[in-house]
Amino acid sequence: MLAALENGVKGGKWFSLMDKVYAPCTLEAAWKRVARNKGAAGVDRISVERFAGRAERYLDEISQALCREDFAVSPVRRVYISKGGGGERPLGIPTVKDRVVQTALKLVLEPIFEQEFADESYGFRPGRSAKDALRRVDGLLKAGYTWVVDADLQQYFDTIDHERLMQEVERKVSDGSVLTLIRRYLKQEVLSGMEGWTPIKGTPQGAVLSPLLANIYLHPMDKRLRQLGYEMVRYADDFVVLCRSEAEAQAALEVIRSHCDACGLTLHPVKTKLGNCLVPGQGFDFLGYHFEAGRRWIRKKSRSSMRERIRAKTKRTCGRSLNQVIEELNPMLRGWFAYFKHANAHEFRTMDSFVRRRLRAVLRKQQKRPGHGATWRDHRQWPNAFFAEHGLFTCLQAYTLASQSRCGHT
Repeated sequence: MLAALENGVKGGKWFSLMDKVYAPCTLEAAWKRVARNKGAAGVDRISVERFAGRAERYLDEISQALCREDFAVSPVRRVYISKGGGGERPLGIPTVKDRVVQTALKLVLEPIFEQEFADESYGFRPGRSAKDALRRVDGLLKAGYTWVVDADLQQYFDTIDHERLMQEVERKVSDGSVLTLIRRYLKQEVLSGMEGWTPIKGTPQGAVLSPLLANIYLHPMDKRLRQLGYEMVRYADDFVVLCRSEAEAQAALEVIRSHCDACGLTLHPVKTKLGNCLVPGQGFDFLGYHFEAGRRWIRKKSRSSMRERIRAKTKRTCGRSLNQVIEELNPMLRGWFAYFKHANAHEFRTMDSFVRRRLRAVLRKQQKRPGHGATWRDHRQWPNAFFAEHGLFTCLQAYTLASQSRCGHT
């Protein structure tokens, strides 16, 4: 496959792929990925741990069924997870067997489509990350592309048209067995409690194959914007187009709107915005950050989500020692800072204060005194240095050290 990708495939299409999907080495590699990601059991109640106990037998059964073209796709178990801004997000949990097969499909299909995906696309692609996308946004802003189209696709994963998607897949793949298997996964029955239904559009969030299919569906838009000379940065269904003027931004928005209308997608009427991000009040959100007036802030939703996680770790009735609570907080704080370390320093000062106040409230409770830990007496009894001595990670200190390091390199 790799040699063929390098030299080009006759007619630009792949006619024989299923044998690569059910090859033992492919299924073994797919299983290792599924096992590493863990995850809950599907409708058959076979967990990753239980599958691991009979992995060799299960993989052989899957290989033979795919070879005979009678592999039975199981329904997806529907669960709901809380969204940061309120409400719930539906999530589909396939069986472990289906996760293995979808991963094998992804391993085979991904290199084919990666060959033509746009450089401006970063989400769910090998060797690319959200930080890479943010670096590109930062570079374009510094280069004067300050008029921004902040586009929001309403319920993107749920509104993908199956036939249009399959047409995009069929541009590169002609193996009927593989195409049939993809269609089965698109039409996979969904079970929620005692109810069940077959989706007529969309790709289930939580399915291994969904991110790749979502990128395939948006590739024509990426291609069109690039051909017209627009600077776009996309991470899955979250994307911005950066322009030098208001007129250019308006024209880009019309191109996006026209493409969405043609392929059955909807731009969110409220969340889709256009503005000059150098002007206060006209900033935009992207991948957890808020860009406005020449500065990077942390998106309000991302900040609130982190505070909720901290609250969960610092309940006044947690019954753990201060050192135990700090030990649980520190990895979370380090990870959060590692992602948001390019935000304005004020963000870290505020977050550190919030963490210490929550810890002071825990200490007050241990002394059988109610309160929120925000009084002058609390600060005097447990000053910032007290928490530093107990090893609490502080974002502001980490930011200061990182800034000094950057200055030293320049």
